[in-house]
Amino acid sequence: MSASTSIWLKRALWLVVFTMAYNLIEAGIALWSGVEAGSIALVGFGLDSLIELAAATVLLWRLRLQISGTLNQEQLEATEGRVHKFVGVTFFLLAAYVLIQSVWTLWTKDIPSESSIGIVLAVASLIIMPVLAWGKLKAAAELNSGALRSEAKETLACTYLSFTLLLGLVLNAWLSWWWADPVAALLMVPWLVKEGFEGFEDEDDDDD
Repeated sequence: MSASTSIWLKRALWLVVFTMAYNLIEAGIALWSGVEAGSIALVGFGLDSLIELAAATVLLWRLRLQISGTLNQEQLEATEGRVHKFVGVTFFLLAAYVLIQSVWTLWTKDIPSESSIGIVLAVASLIIMPVLAWGKLKAAAELNSGALRSEAKETLACTYLSFTLLLGLVLNAWLSWWWADPVAALLMVPWLVKEGFEGFEDEDDDDD
């Protein structure tokens, strides 16, 4: 392993660890405040944080294996493929949850309450997540890692989800547009499905 590769592996490792720590906090706040407010968008955001935490945990395991040098290149590539697909599956699971719950909320007209905490959380994530995603995409390019690239895209997805969440929460709080919350959640679905399919694309395409 070259010195440059070793440096980028360590950087990637710390970026993933920070992502895990932030997502753990983010998930706790989002789920608690989402349940309190009855906000499907906020609960979906919290579940996305848990999914990203799970994906980051698997990726952390993969990076540690590479740093330790316990796997050869063929084994690393096999592990890379499994991580890539795992991330894809997590996107599909979240998309299914958000779709079902959003449609149910619109059908039953279950009006969510305002959530100032959710608004603050969405703003914080809009600032933090793009920086983390950029760092991981840079590391993925240096390491030629499709799994890290995929997980970085999931972090980027969190930025998009933060924006739609913020939009729904603000419209509900300021204009009393209760339907803005489930509609904002539905806007997350196409992105989630798209990223889910990308998780099952040929890893060779990522390495070109």
